[in-house]
Amino acid sequence: MKYHTYLLFGAPGSGKGTQGRSLGSIPRFFHCACGDVFRTIDTRTRVGRAFLDYSSRGALVPDEITVELWKARIDAAVDGHEFKPDIDVLVLDGIPRNVGQAEIMDEMIDVQKVFHLSCPNRDALFARLKKRALKDNRLDDANEEVIKRRLQTYENESKPVLDHYQGRVQMVDATEPPARVLYNILGTLANGQHEPAAV
Repeated sequence: MKYHTYLLFGAPGSGKGTQGRSLGSIPRFFHCACGDVFRTIDTRTRVGRAFLDYSSRGALVPDEITVELWKARIDAAVDGHEFKPDIDVLVLDGIPRNVGQAEIMDEMIDVQKVFHLSCPNRDALFARLKKRALKDNRLDDANEEVIKRRLQTYENESKPVLDHYQGRVQMVDATEPPARVLYNILGTLANGQHEPAAV
C-alpha cells in the first residue's frame, strides 16, 4: 500500500519544519522530517553504519541509503502505531531532496499535493537562516558561505523535484507569518477534500 502523502517543499529557511510540526500536531496527520531521521540514526544497524561511513568521509550519501533510512523510520512509526497509514496522512519535509530520491519513493508514497513554500527574496532567507543558526547554536550555519552553498545546492539539485510532481504543486507564499502560511495550506486541503482513501 502506498502512503497517502503531502510534501512540504522549499529552500532552506522557507519554514518547512515549522509547518510540518504544526500539521503534525493535528489529528490524522503524521509528520516526518528527514533531518530528524538523520539525527536519530541507529549506527548499529547495517544502513546506519553505511550512512555513517559516507557522511564521516564528507561524501554524498547515495539516494538508496537515504531512502532506506527514511523507510526504516516510517516502518518503526507504523509498528509503534504512531503512524496509522489506513487513516493518517503522511507529511514529509526534507525528502525527497532530488529527482533520484523522488523516483525511488514513487513506489512507496502516493503524493497528493506538494506545498511549495516559495520565498524568492534571498535576503529574507539569509536573514532567517542566520537567525535560526544563532538561536539553535549552529554557528557553522550562520556563515554566509555555508548559507550560499546550501541555497545553491537547493537550486541545482532539489528544485527540479517540482517538475517531477508537475500538476500537484501548490505555491504558498512563505514570506507571510507562519500562522498565515498554515492557514493557506489548510485552506487548500479543506477545499480539495484530500482525505485518505478508505482501505
